[in-house]
Amino acid sequence: MPMDETHTPQTKSDLYIQRSLDLPRLLEKKSYFLFGPRQTGKTSLVRHTLPGVRMYDLLDSSVYLALSQNPGRIAQELTPQDRIVVIDEIQRLPDLLNEVHRLIEERRVRFLLTGSSARKLRRGGINLLGGRARTRYLHPLTRRELGPLFDLSRAIERGLLPSIYFSDDPQADLTAYAGTYLQQEIMAEGATRNVPAFSRFLRVAALCNGTIVNFTNVAHDAQVARTTVYEYFEILKDTLILHELPAWRKSIKRKPLASSKYYFFDVGVVGALQGRQIPAVTGTPEFGAAFETYLMHELTAYRDYISAEPLSFWRSTSGFEVDFILGDHTAVEVKAKQNISAADVKALRALAEEKKMKRYLCVSLERRRRDMGGVIILPWQEFLDGLWNGEYA
Repeated sequence: MPMDETHTPQTKSDLYIQRSLDLPRLLEKKSYFLFGPRQTGKTSLVRHTLPGVRMYDLLDSSVYLALSQNPGRIAQELTPQDRIVVIDEIQRLPDLLNEVHRLIEERRVRFLLTGSSARKLRRGGINLLGGRARTRYLHPLTRRELGPLFDLSRAIERGLLPSIYFSDDPQADLTAYAGTYLQQEIMAEGATRNVPAFSRFLRVAALCNGTIVNFTNVAHDAQVARTTVYEYFEILKDTLILHELPAWRKSIKRKPLASSKYYFFDVGVVGALQGRQIPAVTGTPEFGAAFETYLMHELTAYRDYISAEPLSFWRSTSGFEVDFILGDHTAVEVKAKQNISAADVKALRALAEEKKMKRYLCVSLERRRRDMGGVIILPWQEFLDGLWNGEYA
């Protein structure tokens, strides 16, 4: 099957994969928030790249209790050698940010504040350090980070959360992840008191992955009010489980739609939430949707780690749709097919009539690059190599 490099990933639980984010470099001059869904590897990244720094883990009950009773304890414990301080799971104790703010100003300490949700930090006007800290996001593993350990079939079937990608029982771990998300993110944060309703909604939302969502239909299927569905989608975005992909609206010849699409952050997790395992068998609709979700993950990681350019999609009112628009310069259509035909690139050709893009790419399972009348057909591996090497800027 010509869809990936054939490597046998390791299953060592202690294996560390070097990540794209360079925390020491980021923290040279500025404090940072580092957000990412649970199990993306935030704590592991900190411990491997910032050894010896003072760290407060708010999942540790004793640490949480001590700092909640006396936030000033951090200042009392700091020494002149502590130039960088890490607070893990900062969303558990948002009021601690007032003390962090003071220490940044008075002692010039740089903080790394990690968390799996910005929801509590944004609610109620919590002090977000007034521009004294920038924000970065950590995503599941990428092909570039995994290098020779990457295997597309494995990524499609189990996703790219580090512990699950290398797991001996990925399906059990994915099921547990979905339950943990409900318990620790939704219940613990008090985001909603109706957990059964949210659980129903979560499965319906997962089945809408990669589509323009009809909120009325979701409300009907999940048996909740439409206004509640809007609130629940915001919870998914705030807890970093869901990415919103906005519409690119600059076409003139063909009127664009304005509605967004939504993608879950990990192909394995969305499969678990849908209640099914996605087999790595090409030619099925399930594989095609999973392949597109995986490429959305790579594009999102590249945007957040390197390019900072907007990511969007285009759909006309007449039904033409291009999966991804990078900035305002590159149109990308994803086809999980080994033989691309003219019919597969109709939407790219329609968008090309606008004469607004530098390049039109069809990312596929074909083995070799070719030019189909101005549309470049690319093997997915070549596309990702070019993306991370900055060729599509």
